[in-house]
Amino acid sequence: MSETSLKEITINIGEDKTIIELSKIIQPFQSEIYLRKLLRGNPIEVNLKSFLGLITLNLQNGDSITVKAVGMDSEEALQAVVHYLTQD
Repeated sequence: MSETSLKEITINIGEDKTIIELSKIIQPFQSEIYLRKLLRGNPIEVNLKSFLGLITLNLQNGDSITVKAVGMDSEEALQAVVHYLTQD
């Protein structure tokens, strides 16, 4: 049975951080990782492995998002993503 971990965060990243770095961080995890954001009043959820999806979200500092990880290592995957997106 897959485990699900979920956390709401506020984006706070330095200008030097990139999507490519985040992609490298999540590679070791088996879990699927999703980001959800309200965009023009509509909830949009994308798989973190989808660059096009990430572009659609247009993440910026101060944005409130939900991070969800589904899989056997979901808690570890969630913590890695949360740390990356909230540490300036």
